[in-house]
Amino acid sequence: MDNWFQSKWFIRVLALAFAITLFIFVNVESNSTQSESSIPGRNSQIQTLEDVPVDIKIDSDNYVVSGVPEFATVSLEGSPALLMPMISNRSFSVFVDLNGLEEGEHTVELEHNITGNISVYIEPKTINISIEERASEEFPITVDFLNTDKLPAGYEVGDYELNQSTVMITTSRSLMEQIGVVRVYVDVEGLDSAIRNREVPINVYDSQGNELNVRMDRETVVISAEILNPSKTVPISIDTNGELPEGFSLLATSANLDEVEIFAISEVLNGIESISTEPIDLSEITESGTIEVGLALPEGVITEEVETIEVTVQVEETRTIEAMAIEEEGLAEGQEVTFLTPDSGEMELTVTGNQSLISELNKDDFQISVDLANLEPGEHSIPISINWDKLDDVTVNAEFDEVTVTIEEPQAE
Repeated sequence: MDNWFQSKWFIRVLALAFAITLFIFVNVESNSTQSESSIPGRNSQIQTLEDVPVDIKIDSDNYVVSGVPEFATVSLEGSPALLMPMISNRSFSVFVDLNGLEEGEHTVELEHNITGNISVYIEPKTINISIEERASEEFPITVDFLNTDKLPAGYEVGDYELNQSTVMITTSRSLMEQIGVVRVYVDVEGLDSAIRNREVPINVYDSQGNELNVRMDRETVVISAEILNPSKTVPISIDTNGELPEGFSLLATSANLDEVEIFAISEVLNGIESISTEPIDLSEITESGTIEVGLALPEGVITEEVETIEVTVQVEETRTIEAMAIEEEGLAEGQEVTFLTPDSGEMELTVTGNQSLISELNKDDFQISVDLANLEPGEHSIPISINWDKLDDVTVNAEFDEVTVTIEEPQAE
């Protein structure tokens, strides 16, 4: 055997035999494949379409029908050469033929107009439908503005106008009786300018708020609406709370603005007659001056430019100047005076007035004196005099209106 494999002729004969065997095997497989492809129907395909519209054949001028699905699922079986052009061009239709049927409930089959060597399967195959007399009626269109709470602060919807205020609805008599409202919705979120010629869809609902599918003479209307920012000018009032520290009293308050323009929706504006400031805490006021105060704006009210105002607070202060010496005037030479009341020869002054005026006053600005001229020795009650540079709206009161003194002559040596 080993000698055979060493022989060139044996190897050549073996290779030839192997090549012939391989050729016969390939030829048989090829013929088998060709035979199978030549058998009719073995290369057919099935294509399924799920969105085929369903047409309705009926006297639409007098009748309406319900229960017909908008779309049907259609499966087509046939050769690709027939299927692909039909599917690409949609050169067929699915329909229900209701001509000749009377009003009432019916069970009908979905039909098609496909001919030739194509098998057709429609789902659903049969449907339950209802035929009713057609009715037409005109309904007013109402408008519902959405997200009015999301308009910019102070803005509101004003007057609006539809290019058509009514719509003609055609449907079955029974469905017509269910109609509760015809409405359009207009979203105004974030708007600060008018709506101009916006097209919005018309919706029909029953009394429970369920949307109804009916035929209308138009599907949309055009709306224009004003977006307003109402305003009014109102006076400003100054609000205070608490009490001034001891020794102070409030003379007056005034603001650098008497009135302010405010913006809000009409319902809010109608209830506002004035705007007050944020409360000023009087317990922290110890001098006259000007402070910056915010405005206490109600909810939903804004101003365009004014955020704070300047309020001038005038405070009256009462100060006591103690130990004012009583000066003696006109005492005769050689006489001596002794103060009985007050025995110290001093008294207090009470100064009251605008804090800004009296804040700089001190003991040196006043002089208390008594006129002792031409008095005989003895006890006397003498009115006092207060000398100072008088200021408007400042009052000065002494502790005593008069003093009691004793005048003595000196004793001879």
